[in-house]
Amino acid sequence: MAFFRIKDSKTQQLADGLNAQARREFTEAELFQPAPYDPDAGERGGYSNYSYWGSTFRAFGKNRVAMFFLCVILATLLFTFLEPLLPYDREPNTIYYTEQAEVNLFTRQPVLDENGNPVIKTSLAKDLAPGSEFWFGTNTIGQDLWSQIWSGTRNSLFIGFAVACVDAILGILMGVLWGYVRKLDFLFTEVYNIFDNVPQTLIVMIISYILRPGMSTMIFAMCLTSWLQTARFVRNQVVIIRDRDYNLASRCLGTSTWKIITKNLLPYLVSIITMRMALAIPAAINNEVFITYIGLGVPLETPTLGNLLEAGRKVMSEAALRYQLFFPVIILAAITISFYIIGNAFADAADPKNHVN
Repeated sequence: MAFFRIKDSKTQQLADGLNAQARREFTEAELFQPAPYDPDAGERGGYSNYSYWGSTFRAFGKNRVAMFFLCVILATLLFTFLEPLLPYDREPNTIYYTEQAEVNLFTRQPVLDENGNPVIKTSLAKDLAPGSEFWFGTNTIGQDLWSQIWSGTRNSLFIGFAVACVDAILGILMGVLWGYVRKLDFLFTEVYNIFDNVPQTLIVMIISYILRPGMSTMIFAMCLTSWLQTARFVRNQVVIIRDRDYNLASRCLGTSTWKIITKNLLPYLVSIITMRMALAIPAAINNEVFITYIGLGVPLETPTLGNLLEAGRKVMSEAALRYQLFFPVIILAAITISFYIIGNAFADAADPKNHVN
């Protein structure tokens, strides 16, 4: 019985050869040939040059917008620490005075002393517009806004990073335990419901009112409840993946809970964790600005973006003094937007589904 029937002569010859090959009986030696033993073959077969973090940084580097804002935030962070070392630097809390020749109000001519020299008058350098002497101008009490803004940015970033670190550490740890250890689910749920029903702003206001105002009080008040949202978010993600086959197999093999959490669960949450941390920094700065706005923030002698925005808000009705509000707003907007875009871009880059080798 022929397996192939084709009318074309040349093709028919090929079909006849295939039919003959199909009817041929092969010996066991022809069908099965032992392969030589090579102990390194298994290692070569399982080798891959894939690197999770390498692929993450490559994917992030291709996002030009995120790279631009990364340069912006790095330049801002670097300058806030280098600014006190510049020759121009002034003390942010020092009140400055200016010396200028006294002018006759009627003749508009300089007033001369008995020796014919102009009379020099010393006055408070308040509300001076930006110029060569004071690059960002001065505020209503004669302080240099340049030094005030960069010192305030440094303090606000310190508050933001401190709150973000506590938020990440407590939020991730509690969230993973909440989602993976079923016995703790009821306890964490009740704690979350109690604190979640009380607005975070109200808790921060009460703590700031009870304790002595300062940066440590502000950080403590924000860290008290800021980790709850991160813990809740991480818990929901852990619940989704905790009963997958590889986790069940790990439990059956006797793998410890801590090892399952660190090896099986946390690697899947890298993108979520980085995004939450990036968003926690501007959120903490915005909370500091709001608490300062209502009068319960950091004392005025400690420059922060919140204090500068509150001082600028009081004089914004005068067009000539609006620069005292514009400069802090520009710095705050640059920090907030940069962290938001960087966080979302890095979260997308850290997702293994977006890695292409």
